[in-house]
Order: sequence, then C-alpha cells, then structure tokens
Amino acid sequence: MKTRPFLVISLLLGFSFLLSIALGAVTIPPGNALRILLGRLPWFEFFGDWPSYFETILLDLRLPHTILVALTGMALAGSGASFQGLFRNPLADPYLIGVASGAGLGAIIVMSIPQVGRFLIPIGAFLGGLGTIAAVYRLAKVGRIVPLTTLILAGVAIGSFTSALTSFLMLISDEMILQAMSFLLGGSTVAGWEPLVIALPYFTVGLALLVLGGHSLNVLQFGEEQAQQLGLHVERVKLFIIISASLTTAAAVSFSGVIGFVGLVVPHIIRLVWGGDYKKLIPLSILGGGVTLLLSDILARTIMAPGYLPVGIVTSLIGAPFFLWILRRAKKEVFW
Repeated sequence: MKTRPFLVISLLLGFSFLLSIALGAVTIPPGNALRILLGRLPWFEFFGDWPSYFETILLDLRLPHTILVALTGMALAGSGASFQGLFRNPLADPYLIGVASGAGLGAIIVMSIPQVGRFLIPIGAFLGGLGTIAAVYRLAKVGRIVPLTTLILAGVAIGSFTSALTSFLMLISDEMILQAMSFLLGGSTVAGWEPLVIALPYFTVGLALLVLGGHSLNVLQFGEEQAQQLGLHVERVKLFIIISASLTTAAAVSFSGVIGFVGLVVPHIIRLVWGGDYKKLIPLSILGGGVTLLLSDILARTIMAPGYLPVGIVTSLIGAPFFLWILRRAKKEVFW
C-alpha cells in the first residue's frame, strides 16, 4: 500500500465521485450513473431503460456540484498541507491567517445589499479573502521580511475583526440570517455549471502552484537560516506559499462556503501513512481532500434527504473528534 499511494487515493477518489453523482434525494444506481456519463463520450454508446429525469438530475445538478465539491476539498487539503509546511506546525490550517473570515465578511456584505443576485456572493467572498490576505501581509511585514509569528498574530487580529463585522451585519439584517448561516456553515450559494466554469481556473492555477512549492517546503523544514545557507530564497518562498495557499483557500470558500477541518485533518492522515515529504504530501493531500469532502457531502445530502445539511457541519462533527485523537496521541508521544 505504501508503494502505490497515488493509485490507492486515485481509486478512492473515483469511487467517491461515482457515489456522489449516484446518491441523494433521488438515488440513481451507480451502474446507470456511470453509463450515462460514459454515453456522453464520442467513443461510447449506451442505451438504457432508466427514466429521462435521471440524466437531467445527474448532468445538470449533481455532476457540476460533485466536481465543485471535489475541487473544494482538494484546495483546502492542499492549502492545509502547504501552511503546515510553511509554519512547520502540524496544527496549521487554511484559515490560520484569516482568509475564511475575510471571505465570509465579503459574502455577508454582498448579501446585505438589496436586490443583488446570488451569483455575486462568490465574487464578494473572493474579494474579501484577497483583502484579508493583503492586510495581514502588510501588517506582518517587518522591513523586508515577514516573521511567521507576526503573520499568525496579524491573521488572528484581522480574523477576529472581520468576524465581529460579520456578526454585526447579520444582526442588523434579519432577512439574510438563514442564507448567511448556510454560507458560514459550508453551504454553497450557487449551483449549476456556470459557477464551476468561473471557479475552475482559480482552482487549477492554485493547486498547480501548491504542488510546485513542495521542494521548497522540504528545504524549509531545516529552519530558515539553514534553508538560506542551502540557497533557498526564504522570503520569496514564504510569499509564494502564502499567496498560492491563500488564493486557493479564498476560491474554495467563495464558491462553497466556510468548511472546517478538511485542511487540518487530511494532511495529518497522509503524513501518518506516507510520510512528510512535501513533494508527495501535497499532491496526496489534494487527492485525499477531494475524497474526504465528497464523502462528507454524500452524508450531508442523505442524512436529511430531501433536505440538505451544510457540509461544514458534517466535516466538523467528524473532524473535531479526530483532531482530539491527534492531540491525545501527540501528548502520549511527548510524555513517553
């Protein structure tokens, strides 16, 4: 198993993807779902006796939703692995420097404007995340360097400030509370192919940049001074990782809401099973994040069917106990 990690996780991702497009308020047999998908390819031709609405549900609703969920999980887990490598702290996650809080504030601001379309909510969230990144980086910068400690402190301060503003806006606008709560709990505000088409370039570029940073993160594990002596431009690498991981996180939050624990837990599991080489850890975390969020989304869609439970609640219910187990395990290792 340890010699073929990419094959193992890729198979899990394919299985999770098939389950996601098949299960929901209306169950489509996985075999039929696969035949419907393959039938859209030019070199396959299938004729089935399934109801016509199966194709409508699968192709117009579940397929774009499933792809967006998978990309979101990949973005969060890849960003989490990168932040853990940058801060050399296994407890770091994609929201450490306040990106989620800023994106949430941007989304709530758009929701509070009367007669604004739901499709503008991701744009507001993305701009809020970008603004937070810029503010945190500027506050943390000391001369020409960005100490990681001040970066975290600036992120906590800005995150608390934006969270307070978000709460204030929700209190003074009763009409948007349910929609805002859904977003903050990990509920997507848009559906269909159009948001996926818009989000895809951000996810593709962001994930590619995260994978490219693997070697630099390996060198950075020796410490900043040692990495500098080995020829690594430490401050440039910091900026590269911060921008890549933060933009990827902002894109994920903008289109899928605030989803916790995926970026924290998935890299932990990958590190425990396959080691801490970031050239493998980041791409494996990306694939594992897709698997994790797809399975969580399936639970969210089936537990309260035909209703929908925000997927952020599911990831928190599963991730929090796992996180406590990690802490307990770490305490035992330190003690003994």
